[in-house]
Amino acid sequence: MAEPLCDAERHELHTDAERRHDSNSPRRATPSSRQESHVRIATTPATNCYPPVICGSCGCNTAGPVWLTTEYDLSRVVPRPRSLMNAAIHVQGLNKTFSHKSALVDLALSIQPGEMVALIGASGSGKSTLLRHLAGLACCDRGNGGHVQVLGREVQAAGRLNSQVRRLRADIGYIFQQFNLVNRLSVMDNVLLGCLGRMPRWRGSLALFNREEKQRAMAALDRVGLADLATQRASTLSGGQQQRVAIARALTQRAEVILADEPIASLDPESARRVMEILADINRRDGKTVVVTLHQVDYAVRYCPRAVALKGGRIHYDGLAKDLSKQFLNDLYGADEDASLMITERSRRVRQPSRLTLAKV
Repeated sequence: MAEPLCDAERHELHTDAERRHDSNSPRRATPSSRQESHVRIATTPATNCYPPVICGSCGCNTAGPVWLTTEYDLSRVVPRPRSLMNAAIHVQGLNKTFSHKSALVDLALSIQPGEMVALIGASGSGKSTLLRHLAGLACCDRGNGGHVQVLGREVQAAGRLNSQVRRLRADIGYIFQQFNLVNRLSVMDNVLLGCLGRMPRWRGSLALFNREEKQRAMAALDRVGLADLATQRASTLSGGQQQRVAIARALTQRAEVILADEPIASLDPESARRVMEILADINRRDGKTVVVTLHQVDYAVRYCPRAVALKGGRIHYDGLAKDLSKQFLNDLYGADEDASLMITERSRRVRQPSRLTLAKV
C-alpha cells in the first residue's frame, strides 16, 4: 500500500492540479521537441483513499482522488483508412456455412455512401445470403464468422447479432423478390408500414398514422407512379406494380441504405426496366446507397456503375460494370456462351404479335 501523503504534499498536489485546470490562464504548456509525439492524458483516479484534510490556505478538501496520468505514443497510432471510416457498408472476413457447405468464404467488401452496386453471379453463389447478412436477417458463423457494419454501426460479429439491430434496420430498406406485401391491405396501408420502425410501439400496434406520415406515403406512391391506386387492394396489382409498392414502402421508411434482392427476377422486360430506373433515380437524386442483386448482366451494366461478382461464396470481380467482358461472364456463369446474359437493346423491345392467316381449304 502506498505511503500516505503529508499535508504539505497534499496542498502542493491540489495547487498544481488547480493550475493545470485553470481555463482562464493565458499560458498553455507546449511539449518539448523530445515529447512532441507524446501526450499525457488523465485517465483514472488512484486506488488509494486518504482521510479528508482541510487546506489551510483556501479551506478546500485536498483529499479528493489523485488522478494518474498515462503517456501515449501518438507516433505508433495507425490511423484508420478514411474509406473504411466513412463506408456505408463494411464487411470483413464474413463466413457462412450451411450443413457443412460454405456459402460465404472470408468475404470482404466495402461500399461508400451514395454508391449503386450490382451483385452478380450464378444461382447459389451467395448473393442473397450476403444481402441477408447485411440486413441482419441471417447470422454468420460462430467464432470466425467475421463482422458486418452498416452506416458505421455493427450489425453482427462472430456469429452474434447486435442487441440494437432492430433500431439499425430502420435505416435499411429491404426489397424482396416476392414483394412481401400484405395482400389483404390496401396499397396505401402497405406503404405506411414503412413508418413502423420510427413510431412508438403503441401507435404502430393501433395503426395510428399521423398526417405527416400519410403525406410522405402518398408522395412515395406518386414518385413510383401509383398514386391513383392508393386505395386498391394489394393482391389485385401486377408483379411490377407490387414491386413498385415495395420501393415506395422503403422510401416512406426513409432508409439510408436500400438492399434489393433480385427485384426484377419475376418481371417482364418493361416492368423490370421501370423498377431499375426508379432505383437508379433514388440513388442519383436522394444519394441513397443501393445494393441490388441481378441475374441480368445487361441491367447491371446499364444502371450500376460498380459490379461485384460472386462465385462459390467468394468475390470473383469488383470493379466497373462496363468493364465486364463476355469471356469473364462465360467463366463466371460456367457456360461457353449464354445469350441470356448479354441481352441486346433490340431484344428488349416489345414486338407486335404477327397476324395469322388461315389457309384456304
